[in-house]
This record gives sequence, structure tokens and C-alpha cells, in this order.
Amino acid sequence: QVQLVESGGGSVQAGGSLRLSCTASRNMYCMGWFRQAPGKEREGVARINEVGDVVTGDDLEEGRFTISQDNAKNTVYLEMNRLKPEDTGMYYCAAAEFCSWRNLREGYWGQGTQVTVSS
Repeated sequence: QVQLVESGGGSVQAGGSLRLSCTASRNMYCMGWFRQAPGKEREGVARINEVGDVVTGDDLEEGRFTISQDNAKNTVYLEMNRLKPEDTGMYYCAAAEFCSWRNLREGYWGQGTQVTVSS
């Protein structure tokens, strides 16, 4: 079993920034972030594998969100800039031994951290 602990959520005004962190209890080949807005399905935000290959979600405006990792700490980060009210939702960290959106959905999950962006 793998435990994932997220932190860094909060409330910000539109245009602001937040940095989310997720630490796994052991090294995982693939880690990523999903988000779920109220009344909507959970969607992939970004994922990164152990060697640093990054994939971002299809609906994500390029450049606003950046995923990175510290392999030595089993930690993945999500830097979110120029936040918009529509970015509001619960953000979840996921991890898997193989790297695809499906693998992550079927892998391990954190409890989530709330992000609220006010206009």
C-alpha cells in the first residue's frame, strides 16, 4: 500500500498562485494531479514520470500549471499561476507504477486538497 499526503491548497483571489505538494510513502514511477470541480467529473491536470516526462491535461491552458518532482523526497509539486475561478475544486494526487491517465486513476490516491479561487 502507498500513502499519498497532499498539502498546499487554500483560497486565493483570481490571478494569484498556489503550490501544491504531494509526498508518497515510497518511490513511485508515475505521479500526477487530478482535480474535480463541483458537479463535474474528475479530470487529469498533469502527470510526470520518474525520468521527468510531463503530460498535461487537454483542457489546461498552456503555461499556467507546472508539475515538477523531487525524486529524493518522493514528492511531486503543482505550481499553479494566474488562477481563475474555474480552477476551483478539489485537487487530488495520484500515483502508479506505470504512467498513463488510466494507470493513475486505477492507482493510489491522496485525500485531496481544496483550492478555491475567488473573483
